[in-house]
Amino acid sequence: MKSLLVFLISFSATITFSQTKVKDTITRRATITYNQNGNTLSFKPETPPLIPIAGAPKPSFSYLWELGDGNYSKEAAPKHVYKNKGTYTARLTVTNNYDNGKPPATRPKKVVINEISDEKYNNIASIEDQNGFTIQKNCDPIPEQEIVVILSYQNLENYATSGKLYLFYNEKQFKNKNFELVDYRVHAGEREIKETTLASINDSDNSDSYMASSETLAPAKKYKNTTTEEDLETSLKTANETFGNVSILEFDDSNPSETRNIFYSFKTTPEMIKDTSATVTMRGIFVPNRSYKNHKIKNLEMEIVTSHDPNKMGSNGSFMNYRLVRFKRVQFKTRFQNNGEGPARMIRLETDIPDMFDKKTFQIEDMYPKCPVCPKDEIPTTSCLDTIIKQKQIIFTFKNIYLPGSEQKNVIEKDSTKGFVKYSMKFNKDFHKVNTKSRTAIIFDKNDPIITNYATTRFLPGISIGAKAGYNLYPSLENSKSYFVSATISPFKSYRYYWQAEFVNSLHSYSDKTTVLDEFINAANGVRQLQRTTTTSSNENINWEIPVLIRYNLNNYVGVGAGLQVNLNVSEIQNQNLTIATYEGMTDKLLINTKNEEAKNSSSFTTLKTGVLLDLTIGAARIGPSLGARYVMNFQKNFNYFQFYGIWKF
Repeated sequence: MKSLLVFLISFSATITFSQTKVKDTITRRATITYNQNGNTLSFKPETPPLIPIAGAPKPSFSYLWELGDGNYSKEAAPKHVYKNKGTYTARLTVTNNYDNGKPPATRPKKVVINEISDEKYNNIASIEDQNGFTIQKNCDPIPEQEIVVILSYQNLENYATSGKLYLFYNEKQFKNKNFELVDYRVHAGEREIKETTLASINDSDNSDSYMASSETLAPAKKYKNTTTEEDLETSLKTANETFGNVSILEFDDSNPSETRNIFYSFKTTPEMIKDTSATVTMRGIFVPNRSYKNHKIKNLEMEIVTSHDPNKMGSNGSFMNYRLVRFKRVQFKTRFQNNGEGPARMIRLETDIPDMFDKKTFQIEDMYPKCPVCPKDEIPTTSCLDTIIKQKQIIFTFKNIYLPGSEQKNVIEKDSTKGFVKYSMKFNKDFHKVNTKSRTAIIFDKNDPIITNYATTRFLPGISIGAKAGYNLYPSLENSKSYFVSATISPFKSYRYYWQAEFVNSLHSYSDKTTVLDEFINAANGVRQLQRTTTTSSNENINWEIPVLIRYNLNNYVGVGAGLQVNLNVSEIQNQNLTIATYEGMTDKLLINTKNEEAKNSSSFTTLKTGVLLDLTIGAARIGPSLGARYVMNFQKNFNYFQFYGIWKF
């Protein structure tokens, strides 16, 4: 018995251990390893196997090393020389490209430097060519994954300066927050501060709807490149009106030509707008000297993705306000990466163009590799970008270029293997409120095409308020008169199907059928008399009607609809007139006398009627004035009616 018990305990422990071990193997991890020679370290990652995606290019990892002293590297296996003795924390962020698994998790690793050799220390690279201020990311954001944002600043003055850094994130145009700041890492004594003046600035949009601001579609200042500004108050006010969150750091004693890096870790929220072509933005403001208002601004644009694919198409027209887009430019961007073992000399991008865009307004905003547009009717002998506009496509061709491959020998910087084309267009003169999608076929030299994701353009529903008035015709009621006014609410300028709700206030009067009752009575002298009682009644009602219907626009001028309606008598007055006429004898030939009686009854919120309706409008079906006719079939007898009206939707 004892042996059996020992066996069962051992078996249970084995199962538990096995289960734990399986669970650990599911988590993908990358480990930091290094070889050290004094203050010189050669780092190398140990990464898990990649999981290929069927039909996709060869998967690969890309890297961001934080070396603990303010330096960073994007090389797979960087070599770094530390300047001073001390203990440093090295970090590694691994991004999986064209891989079917999650990004490998890593843990920081301590590096101890006890001696300094004569080997030359590598200073942080200058960013003077970027006006001394830049922001970059390790990858595009995926919901519920971390990204690292690197903010770099450089003192371009010839004296030491002390200033401030602002990083704005979570644009207010989106309903939910996209990012949560998890951590930031500084290496030059930068410290976080709070500014109460920022809290006093009113939010520009506190609604729960997605709004495409004018800045999103065609900002006055895009801050694509680092720009120098002088009005700091205006820049901060604009940034606070655009973004919901900000991190503010203060720094001291930045030496001339000194470059510093700050690393921010952001967790993308589950509520992040899950549109694989949407563009989100962060904005950095660099104040080199706190004593002056001169400052620098740079935007970091990021496309929301579902996987880290270097070949991708995106658009900033994901959630647009249909009322405001007619003269706006929608921007598109196609990115590509040469994953080959050799350079690409020609890259062809065959991009779909939805019908709603006016190809005559097409213009190129930016590109890489940088090159001029190819001359017309000439065979190019130098690097250039050729564009061919077809009915449903625009074809971009980079000719005579050199774009190295990521698997090419001696290629260390993966960013050098990437390129893009950014272009914009306006909408056609008469375009409908229709969601569109387009994608690009990317062809490197004569290789098979790589098909990107779909880039979408979508419109907000918007709100259209309508004013409506007309007349109700009740065929079954005598002397019926019914007039009404109402307000309607529906999506703005819907293309085909849409819902519409109304609130109707009507004044209705009608007469009931007159009833005549003859009876014979005995007079006091015993003579038989005819007594005729005539009853007439009329009704005056105030009705509230709430129709809810689904409508369909056949074209720009004709719309039909059907729905349900509730009708409530808010106020009802019934007037009753009773006339009693007495005749001598058995006929109505000789009138003896008449007697009149009147009665008035009033009540409130009495009768509730329900029914179905059919509707037709002719005119400006989507927005503007139109005439309509409606037939309402009430479930209560004798209350079916026709409605004739005019309506104007705004």
